[in-house]
Amino acid sequence: MRNTLRLSTAVLALSFAFAGSANAAEPKHAATVQKILASPQFKAAAATIDKDFDRYVAEGIKLTEIPAPPFEEAVRAKAYEAMLKDAGLTNVHIDSEGNAIGLHKGTKSDGKFVVVAAHLDTVFPKETDVKVKRQGTRLNSPGIGDDTFSLAAILSFVRAMNAAGIKHRDDILFIGNVGEEGPGDLRGVRYLFTKSEYKDKIKAFMSIEGGSAAGITTGGVGSRRYRVTFSGPGGHSYGAFGLVNPMYALGQAAAEMAHMEVPENPKTTFNIGVIGGGTSVNSIPLSVWMDIDMRSEAPIELNKVEEKFMNIVKEATKAENFARSTKEGEIKVEIKKIGDRPAGTIAQTAEIVQIATAAVEAGGYKPNYGYGSTDSNIPFSMNIPAITIGKNGPNSGGRGHSLDEWIDVAKEPMVKGMTTCLSLIMAVTGME
Repeated sequence: MRNTLRLSTAVLALSFAFAGSANAAEPKHAATVQKILASPQFKAAAATIDKDFDRYVAEGIKLTEIPAPPFEEAVRAKAYEAMLKDAGLTNVHIDSEGNAIGLHKGTKSDGKFVVVAAHLDTVFPKETDVKVKRQGTRLNSPGIGDDTFSLAAILSFVRAMNAAGIKHRDDILFIGNVGEEGPGDLRGVRYLFTKSEYKDKIKAFMSIEGGSAAGITTGGVGSRRYRVTFSGPGGHSYGAFGLVNPMYALGQAAAEMAHMEVPENPKTTFNIGVIGGGTSVNSIPLSVWMDIDMRSEAPIELNKVEEKFMNIVKEATKAENFARSTKEGEIKVEIKKIGDRPAGTIAQTAEIVQIATAAVEAGGYKPNYGYGSTDSNIPFSMNIPAITIGKNGPNSGGRGHSLDEWIDVAKEPMVKGMTTCLSLIMAVTGME
Protein backbone atom coordinates (compact mmCIF):
# COMPACT_ATOMS: atom_id res chain seq x y z
CA MET A 1 0.00 0.00 0.00
CA ARG A 2 2.81 2.41 0.81
CA ASN A 3 4.36 1.93 -2.65
CA THR A 4 1.01 2.62 -4.29
CA LEU A 5 0.56 5.85 -2.36
CA ARG A 6 4.07 6.98 -3.21
CA LEU A 7 3.51 6.23 -6.87
CA SER A 8 0.34 8.31 -6.88
CA THR A 9 2.13 11.24 -5.26
CA ALA A 10 5.03 11.16 -7.73
CA VAL A 11 2.88 10.76 -10.83
CA LEU A 12 0.40 13.45 -9.80
CA ALA A 13 3.26 15.85 -9.06
CA LEU A 14 4.70 15.24 -12.50
CA SER A 15 1.32 15.52 -14.23
CA PHE A 16 0.07 18.70 -12.57
CA ALA A 17 3.12 20.69 -11.39
CA PHE A 18 3.24 22.04 -14.93
CA ALA A 19 0.09 24.08 -14.43
CA GLY A 20 1.42 26.06 -11.49
CA SER A 21 5.05 26.45 -12.47
CA ALA A 22 6.71 29.62 -13.68
CA ASN A 23 7.30 28.20 -17.12
CA ALA A 24 10.36 29.52 -18.95
CA ALA A 25 10.10 26.98 -21.76
CA GLU A 26 8.40 27.76 -25.06
CA PRO A 27 4.67 26.92 -24.82
CA LYS A 28 4.84 24.30 -27.58
CA HIS A 29 7.49 22.30 -25.71
CA ALA A 30 5.66 22.66 -22.41
CA ALA A 31 2.52 21.37 -24.12
CA THR A 32 4.44 18.40 -25.56
CA VAL A 33 5.72 17.41 -22.13
CA GLN A 34 2.28 17.86 -20.56
CA LYS A 35 0.79 15.57 -23.21
CA ILE A 36 3.43 12.92 -22.50
CA LEU A 37 2.89 13.05 -18.75
CA ALA A 38 -0.87 12.75 -19.20
CA SER A 39 -0.71 9.76 -21.55
CA PRO A 40 -1.70 6.30 -20.28
CA GLN A 41 1.51 4.83 -21.72
CA PHE A 42 3.76 7.20 -19.81
CA LYS A 43 1.81 6.73 -16.60
CA ALA A 44 2.29 2.98 -17.06
CA ALA A 45 6.02 3.54 -17.57
CA ALA A 46 6.17 5.65 -14.39
CA ALA A 47 4.38 2.85 -12.54
CA THR A 48 6.99 0.38 -13.79
CA ILE A 49 9.85 2.60 -12.60
CA ASP A 50 8.19 2.69 -9.19
CA LYS A 51 7.55 -1.06 -9.11
CA ASP A 52 11.03 -1.79 -10.47
CA PHE A 53 12.81 0.39 -7.93
CA ASP A 54 14.36 -2.36 -5.81
CA ARG A 55 15.79 -3.95 -8.94
CA TYR A 56 17.20 -0.58 -9.99
CA VAL A 57 19.00 -0.26 -6.66
CA ALA A 58 20.26 -3.85 -6.80
CA GLU A 59 21.64 -3.38 -10.32
CA GLY A 60 23.29 -0.11 -9.33
CA ILE A 61 25.02 -1.87 -6.43
CA LYS A 62 26.07 -4.77 -8.65
CA LEU A 63 27.69 -2.45 -11.19
CA THR A 64 29.29 -0.27 -8.50
CA GLU A 65 31.07 -3.30 -7.07
CA ILE A 66 32.75 -4.04 -10.43
CA PRO A 67 35.92 -1.88 -10.54
CA ALA A 68 36.13 0.29 -13.66
CA PRO A 69 39.23 2.52 -13.63
CA PRO A 70 40.12 4.49 -16.77
CA PHE A 71 41.18 2.07 -19.56
CA GLU A 72 40.06 -0.91 -17.46
CA GLU A 73 36.30 -0.80 -17.95
CA ALA A 74 36.05 -4.09 -19.88
CA VAL A 75 34.68 -6.29 -17.07
CA ARG A 76 31.98 -3.77 -16.18
CA ALA A 77 31.21 -3.23 -19.88
CA LYS A 78 30.68 -6.96 -20.37
CA ALA A 79 28.32 -7.13 -17.41
CA TYR A 80 26.45 -4.09 -18.69
CA GLU A 81 26.16 -5.56 -22.17
CA ALA A 82 24.34 -8.55 -20.66
CA MET A 83 22.07 -6.21 -18.70
CA LEU A 84 21.20 -4.20 -21.83
CA LYS A 85 20.20 -7.43 -23.58
CA ASP A 86 18.13 -8.53 -20.60
CA ALA A 87 16.38 -5.15 -20.53
CA GLY A 88 15.13 -5.79 -24.06
CA LEU A 89 17.32 -3.73 -26.36
CA THR A 90 18.33 -5.00 -29.80
CA ASN A 91 21.65 -4.95 -31.65
CA VAL A 92 23.45 -5.01 -28.30
CA HIS A 93 27.23 -5.06 -28.63
CA ILE A 94 30.52 -3.68 -27.35
CA ASP A 95 32.27 -1.54 -29.96
CA SER A 96 36.00 -1.53 -30.62
CA GLU A 97 36.59 1.31 -28.11
CA GLY A 98 34.77 -0.58 -25.34
CA ASN A 99 31.38 1.18 -25.29
CA ALA A 100 28.39 -1.06 -24.49
CA ILE A 101 25.56 -0.15 -26.89
CA GLY A 102 21.95 -1.19 -27.44
CA LEU A 103 19.19 0.03 -29.78
CA HIS A 104 15.58 0.92 -29.02
CA LYS A 105 14.02 1.19 -32.45
CA GLY A 106 11.91 4.17 -33.45
CA THR A 107 8.81 4.10 -35.63
CA LYS A 108 10.01 6.65 -38.18
CA SER A 109 13.72 6.06 -38.51
CA ASP A 110 15.53 8.55 -40.71
CA GLY A 111 18.89 6.81 -40.42
CA LYS A 112 19.90 9.12 -37.57
CA PHE A 113 20.10 8.33 -33.85
CA VAL A 114 19.47 10.02 -30.52
CA VAL A 115 22.07 8.88 -27.99
CA VAL A 116 21.33 8.50 -24.28
CA ALA A 117 24.57 7.71 -22.43
CA ALA A 118 26.05 7.18 -18.98
CA HIS A 119 29.73 6.49 -18.42
CA LEU A 120 31.15 3.18 -17.24
CA ASP A 121 34.43 4.43 -15.80
CA THR A 122 35.29 5.86 -12.40
CA VAL A 123 38.34 7.78 -11.21
CA PHE A 124 39.48 5.11 -8.75
CA PRO A 125 42.33 2.59 -9.21
CA LYS A 126 41.48 -1.09 -9.53
CA GLU A 127 42.53 -1.99 -5.99
CA THR A 128 40.05 0.48 -4.42
CA ASP A 129 37.49 -1.07 -2.10
CA VAL A 130 34.20 -0.54 -3.93
CA LYS A 131 32.01 -2.67 -1.67
CA VAL A 132 28.77 -0.76 -1.11
CA LYS A 133 28.00 0.12 2.52
CA ARG A 134 24.38 0.84 3.38
CA GLN A 135 22.95 2.93 6.20
CA GLY A 136 19.20 3.21 5.73
CA THR A 137 18.67 4.75 2.30
CA ARG A 138 22.24 6.06 2.10
CA LEU A 139 24.70 4.04 0.02
CA ASN A 140 28.45 4.69 0.19
CA SER A 141 31.04 3.54 -2.34
CA PRO A 142 33.61 5.16 -4.63
CA GLY A 143 32.01 5.83 -8.02
CA ILE A 144 28.46 5.06 -6.93
CA GLY A 145 27.07 8.43 -7.96
CA ASP A 146 29.55 9.31 -10.69
CA ASP A 147 28.23 7.66 -12.69
CA THR A 148 27.26 4.09 -11.91
CA PHE A 149 23.66 4.53 -10.82
CA SER A 150 22.97 6.38 -14.08
CA LEU A 151 23.83 3.14 -15.88
CA ALA A 152 21.22 1.38 -13.74
CA ALA A 153 18.69 4.16 -14.48
CA ILE A 154 19.03 3.50 -18.21
CA LEU A 155 18.10 -0.14 -17.63
CA SER A 156 15.07 0.94 -15.60
CA PHE A 157 14.02 3.35 -18.35
CA VAL A 158 14.22 0.68 -21.05
CA ARG A 159 12.20 -1.83 -19.03
CA ALA A 160 9.59 0.83 -18.28
CA MET A 161 9.30 1.81 -21.95
CA ASN A 162 8.90 -1.80 -23.02
CA ALA A 163 6.42 -2.69 -20.28
CA ALA A 164 4.25 0.31 -21.21
CA GLY A 165 4.48 -0.33 -24.94
CA ILE A 166 5.86 3.16 -25.52
CA LYS A 167 6.58 4.08 -29.13
CA HIS A 168 8.77 6.96 -30.23
CA ARG A 169 9.78 8.53 -33.52
CA ASP A 170 13.58 8.37 -33.34
CA ASP A 171 15.96 5.44 -33.03
CA ILE A 172 17.58 5.62 -29.59
CA LEU A 173 21.04 4.31 -28.81
CA PHE A 174 21.43 3.61 -25.10
CA ILE A 175 25.12 3.52 -24.25
CA GLY A 176 27.41 2.77 -21.34
CA ASN A 177 30.52 4.55 -22.57
CA VAL A 178 34.15 4.35 -21.54
CA GLY A 179 36.66 7.11 -20.93
CA GLU A 180 34.74 10.01 -19.43
CA GLU A 181 36.95 10.48 -16.40
CA GLY A 182 40.41 12.06 -16.16
CA PRO A 183 42.95 10.35 -18.42
CA GLY A 184 40.17 8.74 -20.43
CA ASP A 185 39.89 12.13 -22.19
CA LEU A 186 36.33 11.41 -23.40
CA ARG A 187 37.65 8.59 -25.58
CA GLY A 188 34.40 6.62 -25.67
CA VAL A 189 32.19 9.45 -26.90
CA ARG A 190 35.01 10.89 -29.02
CA TYR A 191 35.20 7.53 -30.81
CA LEU A 192 31.42 7.40 -31.15
CA PHE A 193 31.29 10.75 -32.96
CA THR A 194 34.48 10.50 -35.03
CA LYS A 195 35.22 6.84 -35.86
CA SER A 196 32.33 4.51 -35.03
CA GLU A 197 29.67 3.13 -37.37
CA TYR A 198 27.41 5.89 -36.02
CA LYS A 199 29.75 8.70 -37.07
CA ASP A 200 27.75 11.48 -38.79
CA LYS A 201 24.51 9.70 -37.86
CA ILE A 202 23.83 11.21 -34.41
CA LYS A 203 21.18 13.94 -34.37
CA ALA A 204 21.14 14.60 -30.61
CA PHE A 205 23.01 13.50 -27.49
CA MET A 206 22.04 13.29 -23.83
CA SER A 207 24.50 12.34 -21.12
CA ILE A 208 23.02 11.27 -17.78
CA GLU A 209 25.09 12.15 -14.71
CA GLY A 210 24.47 11.72 -11.01
CA GLY A 211 23.06 15.12 -10.07
CA SER A 212 19.56 16.44 -9.51
CA ALA A 213 16.96 16.23 -12.25
CA ALA A 214 16.89 20.04 -12.09
CA GLY A 215 20.39 20.28 -13.56
CA ILE A 216 20.85 20.99 -17.27
CA THR A 217 24.44 21.31 -18.47
CA THR A 218 24.55 23.56 -21.52
CA GLY A 219 28.25 24.38 -21.60
CA GLY A 220 31.37 22.28 -21.77
CA VAL A 221 34.43 23.39 -19.81
CA GLY A 222 37.42 22.87 -22.09
CA SER A 223 40.65 21.50 -20.68
CA ARG A 224 44.24 20.93 -21.76
CA ARG A 225 46.51 18.62 -19.80
CA TYR A 226 50.25 18.23 -20.12
CA ARG A 227 53.07 16.22 -18.64
CA VAL A 228 56.19 18.37 -18.49
CA THR A 229 59.48 16.47 -18.07
CA PHE A 230 62.75 18.24 -17.26
CA SER A 231 65.91 16.15 -17.74
CA GLY A 232 69.64 16.78 -17.22
CA PRO A 233 73.01 15.06 -16.72
CA GLY A 234 72.40 14.18 -13.04
CA GLY A 235 75.17 13.45 -10.58
CA HIS A 236 76.11 13.17 -6.91
CA SER A 237 74.50 15.82 -4.73
CA TYR A 238 77.88 16.72 -3.21
CA GLY A 239 80.44 15.72 -5.81
CA ALA A 240 78.57 17.19 -8.77
CA PHE A 241 77.20 20.20 -6.94
CA GLY A 242 76.96 23.19 -9.24
CA LEU A 243 75.62 21.28 -12.24
CA VAL A 244 72.21 22.15 -13.63
CA ASN A 245 69.39 20.51 -11.73
CA PRO A 246 66.05 19.55 -13.39
CA MET A 247 64.24 19.91 -10.07
CA TYR A 248 65.17 23.58 -9.85
CA ALA A 249 63.81 24.16 -13.35
CA LEU A 250 60.58 22.42 -12.37
CA GLY A 251 60.37 24.42 -9.15
CA GLN A 252 60.93 27.68 -10.98
CA ALA A 253 58.21 26.84 -13.50
CA ALA A 254 55.79 25.82 -10.77
CA ALA A 255 56.42 29.01 -8.80
CA GLU A 256 55.88 31.19 -11.87
CA MET A 257 52.70 29.32 -12.80
CA ALA A 258 51.30 29.99 -9.34
CA HIS A 259 51.26 33.70 -10.22
CA MET A 260 49.56 33.45 -13.61
CA GLU A 261 46.59 35.78 -13.90
CA VAL A 262 43.38 34.32 -15.31
CA PRO A 263 39.86 35.77 -15.57
CA GLU A 264 37.09 34.95 -13.12
CA ASN A 265 34.56 35.25 -15.92
CA PRO A 266 34.66 33.23 -18.08
CA LYS A 267 35.97 30.98 -15.33
CA THR A 268 39.52 29.86 -16.14
CA THR A 269 41.73 27.72 -13.91
CA PHE A 270 45.06 25.91 -13.74
CA ASN A 271 46.59 23.33 -11.46
CA ILE A 272 49.72 21.24 -10.93
CA GLY A 273 48.24 17.99 -9.69
CA VAL A 274 51.08 15.44 -9.68
CA ILE A 275 54.88 15.61 -9.60
CA GLY A 276 57.47 12.86 -9.67
CA GLY A 277 61.01 11.83 -10.54
CA GLY A 278 64.46 11.69 -9.01
CA THR A 279 66.55 8.76 -7.79
CA SER A 280 67.59 9.44 -4.20
CA VAL A 281 68.02 12.22 -1.69
CA ASN A 282 71.74 12.45 -2.45
CA SER A 283 71.47 12.53 -6.24
CA ILE A 284 70.87 15.38 -8.65
CA PRO A 285 67.88 14.04 -10.60
CA LEU A 286 68.24 12.80 -14.13
CA SER A 287 64.63 13.76 -14.74
CA VAL A 288 61.56 15.08 -12.96
CA TRP A 289 58.04 15.70 -14.18
CA MET A 290 54.76 17.38 -13.34
CA ASP A 291 51.21 17.06 -14.66
CA ILE A 292 49.35 20.27 -15.47
CA ASP A 293 45.60 20.81 -15.83
CA MET A 294 44.19 24.00 -17.40
CA ARG A 295 40.48 24.70 -17.91
CA SER A 296 38.19 27.41 -19.18
CA GLU A 297 34.61 27.95 -20.22
CA ALA A 298 35.90 29.93 -23.21
CA PRO A 299 38.24 28.48 -25.87
CA ILE A 300 40.06 31.82 -26.31
CA GLU A 301 40.93 32.02 -22.61
CA LEU A 302 42.05 28.40 -22.58
CA ASN A 303 44.42 29.21 -25.43
CA LYS A 304 45.76 32.21 -23.51
CA VAL A 305 46.53 30.30 -20.31
CA GLU A 306 48.09 27.51 -22.35
CA GLU A 307 50.40 30.02 -24.08
CA LYS A 308 51.42 31.52 -20.72
CA PHE A 309 52.21 28.05 -19.39
CA MET A 310 54.34 27.18 -22.43
CA ASN A 311 56.37 30.38 -22.11
CA ILE A 312 56.92 29.86 -18.37
CA VAL A 313 58.26 26.35 -18.91
CA LYS A 314 60.64 27.47 -21.64
CA GLU A 315 61.90 30.43 -19.60
CA ALA A 316 62.45 28.25 -16.51
CA THR A 317 64.57 25.88 -18.61
CA LYS A 318 66.66 28.75 -19.95
CA ALA A 319 67.06 30.24 -16.46
CA GLU A 320 68.41 26.99 -14.98
CA ASN A 321 70.85 26.51 -17.86
CA PHE A 322 72.09 30.07 -17.25
CA ALA A 323 72.29 29.80 -13.46
CA ARG A 324 74.41 26.63 -13.19
CA SER A 325 77.08 24.71 -15.06
CA THR A 326 76.17 22.90 -18.27
CA LYS A 327 79.59 21.27 -18.73
CA GLU A 328 78.03 17.78 -18.46
CA GLY A 329 74.96 18.74 -20.46
CA GLU A 330 72.03 21.14 -20.43
CA ILE A 331 68.55 20.88 -19.00
CA LYS A 332 66.12 19.77 -21.68
CA VAL A 333 62.34 19.88 -21.47
CA GLU A 334 59.66 17.72 -23.05
CA ILE A 335 56.08 19.00 -23.09
CA LYS A 336 53.63 16.18 -23.84
CA LYS A 337 49.90 16.71 -24.18
CA ILE A 338 48.01 14.07 -22.20
CA GLY A 339 44.48 15.43 -22.45
CA ASP A 340 42.42 17.76 -24.62
CA ARG A 341 38.73 18.29 -23.95
CA PRO A 342 37.11 20.80 -26.29
CA ALA A 343 34.97 23.61 -24.95
CA GLY A 344 31.58 24.45 -26.36
CA THR A 345 28.07 25.63 -25.56
CA ILE A 346 24.50 25.27 -26.68
CA ALA A 347 22.07 28.18 -26.53
CA GLN A 348 19.24 28.08 -23.98
CA THR A 349 16.93 28.78 -26.91
CA ALA A 350 17.95 25.52 -28.65
CA GLU A 351 15.13 23.00 -28.98
CA ILE A 352 16.76 20.30 -26.85
CA VAL A 353 17.36 22.80 -24.03
CA GLN A 354 13.81 24.12 -24.27
CA ILE A 355 12.45 20.57 -24.08
CA ALA A 356 14.66 19.86 -21.05
CA THR A 357 13.44 23.08 -19.43
CA ALA A 358 9.82 22.08 -19.99
CA ALA A 359 10.37 18.59 -18.55
CA VAL A 360 12.23 19.88 -15.50
CA GLU A 361 9.56 22.49 -14.77
CA ALA A 362 6.78 19.96 -15.25
CA GLY A 363 8.54 17.76 -12.73
CA GLY A 364 8.25 20.52 -10.15
CA TYR A 365 11.91 21.61 -10.26
CA LYS A 366 13.49 24.96 -11.03
CA PRO A 367 15.91 24.46 -13.96
CA ASN A 368 19.55 25.00 -13.10
CA TYR A 369 21.76 25.67 -16.12
CA GLY A 370 25.53 25.44 -15.97
CA TYR A 371 28.90 24.36 -17.30
CA GLY A 372 30.63 21.04 -16.75
CA SER A 373 33.32 18.78 -18.12
CA THR A 374 31.24 15.86 -19.38
CA ASP A 375 30.78 13.63 -22.39
CA SER A 376 28.65 16.38 -23.93
CA ASN A 377 31.81 18.42 -24.53
CA ILE A 378 32.36 16.45 -27.74
CA PRO A 379 28.99 17.16 -29.39
CA PHE A 380 29.02 20.71 -28.00
CA SER A 381 32.27 21.32 -29.87
CA MET A 382 30.77 19.85 -33.06
CA ASN A 383 27.58 21.95 -32.88
CA ILE A 384 25.45 18.83 -32.42
CA PRO A 385 22.45 19.31 -30.09
CA ALA A 386 23.44 17.99 -26.66
CA ILE A 387 22.84 18.36 -22.94
CA THR A 388 23.98 16.64 -19.78
CA ILE A 389 21.15 15.94 -17.36
CA GLY A 390 20.57 14.55 -13.88
CA LYS A 391 18.05 12.00 -12.70
CA ASN A 392 18.11 12.23 -8.88
CA GLY A 393 16.15 14.17 -6.33
CA PRO A 394 17.66 17.26 -4.69
CA ASN A 395 20.52 16.76 -2.22
CA SER A 396 20.65 13.08 -3.10
CA GLY A 397 24.40 12.59 -3.27
CA GLY A 398 27.80 14.01 -2.54
CA ARG A 399 31.55 13.64 -2.07
CA GLY A 400 32.09 12.73 -5.71
CA HIS A 401 35.59 11.49 -6.62
CA SER A 402 36.27 10.65 -2.97
CA LEU A 403 36.40 7.36 -1.08
CA ASP A 404 33.28 8.33 0.87
CA GLU A 405 31.16 9.14 -2.19
CA TRP A 406 27.46 8.57 -1.48
CA ILE A 407 23.94 8.64 -2.86
CA ASP A 408 20.57 8.57 -1.13
CA VAL A 409 18.11 6.10 -2.64
CA ALA A 410 15.03 7.25 -0.76
CA LYS A 411 12.37 5.99 -3.12
CA GLU A 412 9.93 8.85 -3.69
CA PRO A 413 12.41 11.63 -4.64
CA MET A 414 14.47 9.20 -6.71
CA VAL A 415 11.45 7.88 -8.63
CA LYS A 416 10.30 11.44 -9.25
CA GLY A 417 13.72 12.45 -10.59
CA MET A 418 13.99 9.36 -12.78
CA THR A 419 10.50 9.85 -14.18
CA THR A 420 11.28 13.47 -14.97
CA CYS A 421 14.42 12.37 -16.79
CA LEU A 422 12.47 9.78 -18.79
CA SER A 423 9.85 12.37 -19.78
CA LEU A 424 12.66 14.54 -21.14
CA ILE A 425 14.06 11.66 -23.19
CA MET A 426 10.62 10.84 -24.55
CA ALA A 427 9.97 14.46 -25.53
CA VAL A 428 13.30 14.71 -27.36
CA THR A 429 12.79 11.42 -29.21
CA GLY A 430 9.16 12.06 -30.17
CA MET A 431 7.00 9.80 -28.04
CA GLU A 432 3.84 8.97 -29.93
